[in-house]
Amino acid sequence: MSKLKGIYEKVPDSGIWWIRYADAAGTIRREKVGSKGAAIKLYQKRKTDVNEGKKLPEMLRARKITFKELSDDMLEYSKAHKISYGDDVIRSEKLNEVFGSRAVDSIKPQDYERWLSTHKWKPATFNRYKALLSLIYKLGMNNGKVNANPAKLVKTRRENNARDRYLTDTEDAALRSHLAEHHPERLPELDIALHTGMRRGEQFACEWSWVDLDRNVLTVPRSKHGEKRYVYLNEVAVAAFRALWQFSQGTGKVFAHLYRSDDTKGAREWYENALKELKITNFRWHDLRHTFASRLVMKGVDIRTVQELMGHRTIQITLRYAHLAPTHQLAAVQRLCDTKGVQNGATDTKTSTSDFEQVQPVTASHQ
Repeated sequence: MSKLKGIYEKVPDSGIWWIRYADAAGTIRREKVGSKGAAIKLYQKRKTDVNEGKKLPEMLRARKITFKELSDDMLEYSKAHKISYGDDVIRSEKLNEVFGSRAVDSIKPQDYERWLSTHKWKPATFNRYKALLSLIYKLGMNNGKVNANPAKLVKTRRENNARDRYLTDTEDAALRSHLAEHHPERLPELDIALHTGMRRGEQFACEWSWVDLDRNVLTVPRSKHGEKRYVYLNEVAVAAFRALWQFSQGTGKVFAHLYRSDDTKGAREWYENALKELKITNFRWHDLRHTFASRLVMKGVDIRTVQELMGHRTIQITLRYAHLAPTHQLAAVQRLCDTKGVQNGATDTKTSTSDFEQVQPVTASHQ
């Protein structure tokens, strides 16, 4: 007798039969029935119900969990634990426009992949949305509202993080001159960005309770990676913070007098307008952070220290700036030309031009 589709014994020869079928939403379901005859009858009933669009009894009893409910849970978590809460609000709004009213168990990985692929986003933006989807489902699983994370099956795009655009001395001078004339109140913003290397989200979320001008250190309670990090303040950064102190007397947000909204990202209109007027192209606010790192490296600061000052999780990210230290690297290879020799009986490494003249060239047969 041929095997019946959708009807099977989970344990051979147990006499207990199961059925397997796809419901109206395409979700695969399994049910333990009992005898083979009962399994055949229930399977046929379930298939008929699906064809007629009828909901199954267990589906009627279960509360429908929508994507928006999971998204709202994520935003509550993000507001309490993430410095990028504002970005999460914007991205979740876009996701809810498409998926908000849908039951989460009806949304497949292909649905997310298809929606993400319809936007002409750069890989980094694509990956930020994928990461947010993963967080939404991860929290949903922790809350017992979903059983799986379909976002895990969405393939991450390869990012090109090799950008190393930084502000040249000429551009820096022009920008400062422009601000001094048109927006002098913005100069402390620029100085803090260039002399601390803080991320935009960190800088404009900064509260006076983070700043210790006696010890010249700023404590970011929750960085991009969710950890506390310390930002050390040089004399230019300290002077900038002291200039801003007068506006709030050290209470609330550091830039509250310039940006009234709690969700502000800061430095949008005035900064972009200044760059446009000065014809400084291909430069973003985040490139001020690149400038901070680049200048440190060009001043001979070692890569490990730059990594710590930037708050990079791995040194591989910081290594993108290594090529900007030609003098430091030249000094390293120059040690091979040391003519003093090594103490304790080591031979002298001094080599003269005549030594090279005595060496016979290597022919092809010797290679």
